[in-house]
Amino acid sequence: MKLVLFDIDGTLLRTDGAGRRSMERALLTVFGTTGSPDYRYDGKTDRQITREQMRAAGFTDATIDARMDDVFDLYLAQLTRELDHNPAQAERLAGVPSLLERLRAHEGVTLGLLTGNIEPGAQRKLAAVDIAWEQFRANAFGSDHEERSALPAVAQQRANTLLGRNIDGSQLVIIGDTPADIHCGRSLGVRAIGVATGRFSTHDLSQHAPYAVLESLADTDAALDAILA
Repeated sequence: MKLVLFDIDGTLLRTDGAGRRSMERALLTVFGTTGSPDYRYDGKTDRQITREQMRAAGFTDATIDARMDDVFDLYLAQLTRELDHNPAQAERLAGVPSLLERLRAHEGVTLGLLTGNIEPGAQRKLAAVDIAWEQFRANAFGSDHEERSALPAVAQQRANTLLGRNIDGSQLVIIGDTPADIHCGRSLGVRAIGVATGRFSTHDLSQHAPYAVLESLADTDAALDAILA
């Protein structure tokens, strides 16, 4: 039995910066600033992005917490407009449909998402590239917890409830394009697979000691070997 958890941005798909533009528009509207243009979003949860950017801009945690829901309401509206207005900017990455199909056919695999996106944002992005939402059955989102390191345990507990059994951490596989994806499940003994389809190269990802590093998910057999080994 394996619970296979996919990151979204840079792993399953790209949106050509639509997520960042939408978040910056929301932050500007609610707080009057987009935060630092040098801040890196990759590997962060949406809640973490909001807090760290607005803390750096001088806002207190109490103020940030009070306005967080407003930020996400505006973010989701803007993301929907972005993706509807220019659907070509959303790109499903090579090999993803084939890999998901092969994994779904494996009786010992349950698919899930482990992403910093809040849940409705994740839904909008997957819909934009025609990746079926319902195939992911045990998930963890940035709306579940602000720290990415807390998300593997959320997905594990949901899998336990779904399957009616206890899934050990060693039965979880996390696939993502950032060092944060590699490190987030270490305390549970999770197997992490880096995929160099985001900002980090295979060399960059290898420095964080993942179980395996792939150039992309285009080679379905190689990806399956790493996941199911």
